[in-house]
Amino acid sequence: MKAAFRKYTLNFIRPGGTSRGVLTQKETYFICLESGGRWGIGEAGLFRGLSADDRPDYESRLHAACSAVEAGDEGVLEAFREYPSIVFGLEQALRSLESPNPFVLFPSRFLEGDPIPINGLIWMGDLPFMKEQIEEKIEAGFRCLKLKIGALDFASELRLLREVRKRFPPEVLEIRVDANGAFSPGEALEKLKTLSELDLHSIEQPIRAGQPAEMAALCARTPLPIALDEELIGLFYPEEKQALLERIQPQYIILKPSLVGGITGSGEWIEAAEARRIGWWVTSALESNIGLSAIAQWTATLDVHMPQGLGTGSLFSNNLESPLEVSGGKLWYRPEKRWGISQIKELCT
Repeated sequence: MKAAFRKYTLNFIRPGGTSRGVLTQKETYFICLESGGRWGIGEAGLFRGLSADDRPDYESRLHAACSAVEAGDEGVLEAFREYPSIVFGLEQALRSLESPNPFVLFPSRFLEGDPIPINGLIWMGDLPFMKEQIEEKIEAGFRCLKLKIGALDFASELRLLREVRKRFPPEVLEIRVDANGAFSPGEALEKLKTLSELDLHSIEQPIRAGQPAEMAALCARTPLPIALDEELIGLFYPEEKQALLERIQPQYIILKPSLVGGITGSGEWIEAAEARRIGWWVTSALESNIGLSAIAQWTATLDVHMPQGLGTGSLFSNNLESPLEVSGGKLWYRPEKRWGISQIKELCT
């Protein structure tokens, strides 16, 4: 077997604003396998500044992972557990290689045209820009929006949310907000009380990760359901995951396979959450269509009902051509459309 990786830079069509800054590019890595005339591909979606495996030795570890695969090391996934995006890339590539169709990793009705409901993502920016995005998403048929908050002053963001809620009641539009840790522990509870008056679905990561005592106290008293996101990053083993959920007791957790250990790591989080009656949903982490398709295919095999966070493929100007399509507030896999085989072969040679 031959195994190699290639770096690829995704370019945003328009900059994406978060409380951590504005994104214009997103680098990623493709793991390419070849054996006996068959090939496979997976995406190791490193997220600079956020991934636990954003380390100086990342590419050397990718080299080591490819060497281990070539040597037939059956313990390679466990050996790289502390490099979550590499694990996810390997999981995809190995499934791709073994599949009769290298793009079919998890057979389900999704691949036959049954869509997955998703939320529309509203990036941070000035109020006119955020309003423009909201209008576009609602016009496009979304019935669930996720708004990034925390970059503007809270009063301005509150006015925007009130305006949206006044036009669209909860039974018409579900609203999620994501603070990316922008609130301080001292102010968070009062802000959550104010936000709860708007009948929001939930808030992601109201305070920054790494403050378990403060987050536990907030989750115990909050009038608005809290979803942990960044808090899950950097916990690699099942006992660590169980301990975090036991201590904080959030209402939800959000699973980004590239950041939490791929399918294996996400499955461990789901098991720990469901044992504690904690809800969850799946979100992409700005992967290309290779990684996004893998996440969507896996998600479609789960018993999910609420909108997932899988609508990021259209953000990039140079994404790989794929059958994925966002329409009517849902992610579709159009079987009649083809993958960009020439693009992929160019990446893997």
